Amino acid sequence: MNHYYLLGRSGLRVSRLALGTMNFGTGGWHAAYGKTEEESEPIFRRYVESGGNFIDTADFYTAGESERILGRLIARAGNRDRLVLTSKYTNSVDPSDPNASGNGRKHMIRAVEASLKRLGTDHLDLYLLHTWDRITPVEEVVRTFDDLVRAGKIRYAGLSDVPAWYAARAQSYAEAHALTPMVTLQLPYGLTMRDVEHEYAPMAQNLGIGLTAWSPLGGGILTGKYQRAGQGVVGEGRLGDPGVAAPKIDDNTWRIVGALEEVAEGLGRPMAQVALNWVVTQPGVASAVAGASSEKQLAGNLAALDFEIPADARRRLDEASAPRTPQLYSMFTPEYQAMVVSPGLSIGDKPAGYAPPVLNGAGS
Repeated sequence: MNHYYLLGRSGLRVSRLALGTMNFGTGGWHAAYGKTEEESEPIFRRYVESGGNFIDTADFYTAGESERILGRLIARAGNRDRLVLTSKYTNSVDPSDPNASGNGRKHMIRAVEASLKRLGTDHLDLYLLHTWDRITPVEEVVRTFDDLVRAGKIRYAGLSDVPAWYAARAQSYAEAHALTPMVTLQLPYGLTMRDVEHEYAPMAQNLGIGLTAWSPLGGGILTGKYQRAGQGVVGEGRLGDPGVAAPKIDDNTWRIVGALEEVAEGLGRPMAQVALNWVVTQPGVASAVAGASSEKQLAGNLAALDFEIPADARRRLDEASAPRTPQLYSMFTPEYQAMVVSPGLSIGDKPAGYAPPVLNGAGS
């Protein structure tokens, strides 16, 4: 799996498939489907031995167990310097303390110190704001990220699950004040969740932010292991557990699953591999975060980069999964622009080679 991309407008090279470790550990919200350290180790080792370097965790995952387990696994493997170790902060670690959650400076600094201790390392390669808290000024977040970089606690900064305007404001503020930029924006993205394409993808491409997709398999619905059963699903996995509050799966989602099944059968590939391949090859996407419940499942995920989806098959997937375009965004399509901005004219960007490349600030 020696496929690496630069993350956003940075020099950080990351695997196109990141290892999600939300299920490393059996505490917190993930007790039913979490993995013990002994179960997690072969997944971790298979990933890094296959050339993967992008590890994703958060202080909130399995009540801190994910970070502790990762710290011990990395120490035993002796490969800390080869990894792009990523963690996140926002969620409460003490419900009785109003400053033990959210995105403010006090909580961010305390959170990163606690994550470093659990992970047994002196720095994080990438640190993310986990979720927008609606109240912390973006300027405070960006300046604190910059302070942590200058202090050597983190190497790069990024965001996860924030409004597009917030990400744009953060990046613009960082650029205007020569502060640490945001190199990634982590969002839910996949065949069943394409709304990010309206605003986030073009914003990220224009501002030098690499998108990282989480839940690229739609919580498991795109793996093919679930079947429709009335208003619910049946199958071996979390969504098929009657004791779990699974998300509603509507008719449109099942149409996407059907199209994916047809394409996967035609390519002779598992549905999960095709779904992962589709998302990591979308515009603006640097990497996709995929967890695994076993070494075998991880091996299947890693093979998602070993083939290309033919144009006709991709068109089938694109058409089946096309998100509804809100009225405002329909005004930004090339078709609409051609009709009202330049009717009867052919106007576009300059072709490749129009101007010579610029090297070291001077024409070549």
